[in-house]
Amino acid sequence: MPRARPDAAYLELLTRRAPAEAYDEPLAEARAAGASPEELASLESGKLLALRIRAELEGRRRREAELTALIETVHDLAGLRDLDDVLRAIVQRARSLLGTEVAYMTLTDNERGDTYMRVTEGSVSARFQQLRLGMGEGLGGLVAQTARPYVTDDYPADERFRHTHTIDSAVGEEGLVAILGVPLLLGGRDVIGVLYAADRRARVFEREQVALLGSFAANAAVAIDNARLLSETRDALADLETANEMIERASDVHDRLTELVLRGGDVTDVAGAVAEVLAGRVEFVEPVVASARTAVERSRSDGYAVRDGDSWVTAVSAGGELLGALVLHGHPALDPVDQRTFERAAMVTSLLLLARRSASEAEQRVRGELLDELLDATRHDPRLLRDRAARLHADLDAPHVLLSARLDGHTGGDAEESMGRQRLWAAASHLAVTRHGLAAARDGGTVLLLPLAQKSRDSAAQDLTASRLAQDVAAQLGVAAGSPVTVGSSATVPAPAAQPGAVAAAYPEARRCVDALRLLGRSGQGAAAEDFGFLGMLLTDSRDVGSFVRRTLGPVLDYDARRGTDLVTTMEAYFACGMSPARAKDELHVHVNTVAQRLERVARLLGDDWQAPERALETQLALRLHRLADAVGG
Repeated sequence: MPRARPDAAYLELLTRRAPAEAYDEPLAEARAAGASPEELASLESGKLLALRIRAELEGRRRREAELTALIETVHDLAGLRDLDDVLRAIVQRARSLLGTEVAYMTLTDNERGDTYMRVTEGSVSARFQQLRLGMGEGLGGLVAQTARPYVTDDYPADERFRHTHTIDSAVGEEGLVAILGVPLLLGGRDVIGVLYAADRRARVFEREQVALLGSFAANAAVAIDNARLLSETRDALADLETANEMIERASDVHDRLTELVLRGGDVTDVAGAVAEVLAGRVEFVEPVVASARTAVERSRSDGYAVRDGDSWVTAVSAGGELLGALVLHGHPALDPVDQRTFERAAMVTSLLLLARRSASEAEQRVRGELLDELLDATRHDPRLLRDRAARLHADLDAPHVLLSARLDGHTGGDAEESMGRQRLWAAASHLAVTRHGLAAARDGGTVLLLPLAQKSRDSAAQDLTASRLAQDVAAQLGVAAGSPVTVGSSATVPAPAAQPGAVAAAYPEARRCVDALRLLGRSGQGAAAEDFGFLGMLLTDSRDVGSFVRRTLGPVLDYDARRGTDLVTTMEAYFACGMSPARAKDELHVHVNTVAQRLERVARLLGDDWQAPERALETQLALRLHRLADAVGG
């Protein structure tokens, strides 16, 4: 029977979400059937393309799942009207997104002056579920008292908090170790409770996770406020129609925003959707611009949208960090419903920005972890390496070079140097993503593993040399970091996946190139060992004499081989006679004009500066190494 078209076979695998190893089956079947080399090559190309598509689809599914979880929380706030259902949904999302074993929420009891456990998720201790914390007691009591987030990676041993027997017993019975707590702020001032995420093991909560939980806390506070408002409205029949309108309009706005974000929309699309609902022009202002506006600071402080002339402004923030602002133009007045809609649009925008930032930083960490493993160990399963790299759109079967990048030119203090290193790391991570490579922070600098073949939108892949790539990377990182960056490149690693040990071996060579550039006063430049002439042999572990001779004398050697001439012997005699043509002609037994003609030919082949002091030294060394190689070979 005729075999299925290769593209159809791979499309079928993509359609049924087959595992990565299944993509080897069409190629194996073709080999078994005696397919031609051209067919096998076509299948191999199709397999690689299908795997890249699969990795892209898996990435999109993960990002969609993350965004869906974020937006579902906001959607629940608009659709759920029971306070318990709303708070339970928020606690469940907090536990899921932060990946913790337990999440819970305490609310403030104004009459008793303490806080009490309201909702838990993942808790197994009845004592813990009934816990009450006085103001200033434990981590949660301190959050409620100061209206600031607190985090600990080992609560039982953390002496920053006021421990009590009741609290420690309940926490111990639950087995909690790492705890993050953020305040539930209403109007930016009143603490109505605390939202927590916790693990039963030591764990460091990152700044972005603190900010993300802060956003959920903001939504929880709004949910409580809305629920209380709804309850009061139900008690007052005169206000029932207004309350229904508020709920319906909020639900409609959040439905629109949810659909928009799940379709892959960005901040501009969110602004456009809100503008359509509010019948005005809405723009998103970047943090640098927004921070200079008094109205933005008032909105950020109060937690509400504020009027600014004929416009309204609401700050987009998370965990105390200003992410920007939404500005509604041409609306001197807003009714309470529209104002609440505008404020919630800012919350959705902050969640969208945090989700995308979190996804980007997660990808950077994964790239760094993979490169760290290649640098620290030499034995890996090539199949697993290829699979992990494919998910990052990196092809570890292609030729790569390892580059070591160091920041230079900083004359300020430690804080300035630290900021410079952060900018260098951010720029290197972005470069690794755009060039389908890997990046990791190491030894006070940054290490990159980049492919030599670079693709552009308008042309096919173009092969670079290790030297050219080092120069390009030094220039790009220097601009992005705002300070000179020195970059040293290793020799080519043909296939990192098949030779993981070669990546670890290449790192010392790249670092030696960086050190050589600095010693030669060439900080802020990029180079490979081949750029240093005979010194380059000292920078590499291979001591590749043949490559040095070819780089130095290649055109002359080729000319002698083609024409049957002996320019090499003329050069040896010329240098041996103190670079004197008159004395060299006696050594060669030819006329002095013949020597001059031969030297002119050498100049045309090697360049007019071949007799300059630096090049003359390298040329003489290459001639001796070439003669030695001939003698040994003979």
